[in-house]
Amino acid sequence: MPSSTRLAAAGFAALALAMGIGRFAYTPLLPMMIAEGRLAVADGGILASAHFAGYAVGAFAASRVKGTAVSILFFSLAAIGLSTLTMGLTDQFAAWLIARAIAGICSAFVLIVVGSALIRPLSQSGHADLQGWVFAGVGGGIAFAGVVCLFAMWAMIPSDQAWSGFGILVLLATLVFAGMSARRFPQSEMPAGPAEGNPVLAWNLFIPYGVMGAGYIIPATYLPVMAREQISSPIVFGWGWPIFGTAAAISTVLAIRASRRFSNRAIWTVSQLLMAAGMLIPALFPSLTSIIISALCVGGTFMVITMSGLKEANRLAGKADPRTLVAAITAAFAVGQIIGPLLAGWAYDASGSFSAPLLIVSLLLTISLVPVYMGKAAQARKVRTWTR
Repeated sequence: MPSSTRLAAAGFAALALAMGIGRFAYTPLLPMMIAEGRLAVADGGILASAHFAGYAVGAFAASRVKGTAVSILFFSLAAIGLSTLTMGLTDQFAAWLIARAIAGICSAFVLIVVGSALIRPLSQSGHADLQGWVFAGVGGGIAFAGVVCLFAMWAMIPSDQAWSGFGILVLLATLVFAGMSARRFPQSEMPAGPAEGNPVLAWNLFIPYGVMGAGYIIPATYLPVMAREQISSPIVFGWGWPIFGTAAAISTVLAIRASRRFSNRAIWTVSQLLMAAGMLIPALFPSLTSIIISALCVGGTFMVITMSGLKEANRLAGKADPRTLVAAITAAFAVGQIIGPLLAGWAYDASGSFSAPLLIVSLLLTISLVPVYMGKAAQARKVRTWTR
């Protein structure tokens, strides 16, 4: 049985590659592609939504994929590397759509496998604190991608070369990951298909999780674009995304420590309210300062909520395979992600501002917490949810 520390390190690496780079490198590369005339803002929203549509497909399909955790992760990361490389090898929008959709499918596979294969073993081994380090991989990958893109803008390296560089990096890292992780992940076959005996997730879990997907993804897609509107120098506006990623990486570690004193429901609620505030401030007071505050608020909460949802799904699954429940809430999250960039991109084209969509999602993020408390008593009589 692998050590818990090595298991957590492998999980960190998998999420950094799949999510931080394969999924979120698009965000700091988007303003570069727009400035080069390769992409319009609205088309950027369509391309982002293609990725999230793939993510939704991956979420629905992940519970039915056969294989060990290592094999699923290896093939998923390899596909992410190839699809990322494709973004730099062609200017065909249709090819971009396919590449981003494939990356979306496989990034969902990686998140669900890591969320299913690591959360419970770490908890059962008495190392639940390491769960925060696993999910810090997403923020770590985001921060890395942001710094690389910041350098690329400063050095005037075109976006196609940056895409190619990221793709090659993911492919090389996948080979290293496969060799180092073969004995660190559980080796038993992950059962395909829904597991019998799984409790049904309550509506008061789906609603806030899905709304969060629609809410956080607007700054997660357009934050560098918003910052570039305030100041043109990449040396200044380019720091928004690394700050976002650093906040995400630190937040999961702090949230695990906070869980010793506060319930999962309380941590989720506070995080979602902070996220709502992070949307509201730049909508009402657009400036570089408010955008940096948004990066801290949204970046510092979206992975905490993601981790809380995955932990809850593992608890609800009981002794059954948790992938069915993890995939279900990930699908709700993915649907929200599809809607968010499209509406924000269209709103920007119509008004020249992201203020309206930011105001709307801030309100929805707050209102969506109401079902959590309305359903609390009824849910407690059925299954133990929102527990410590």
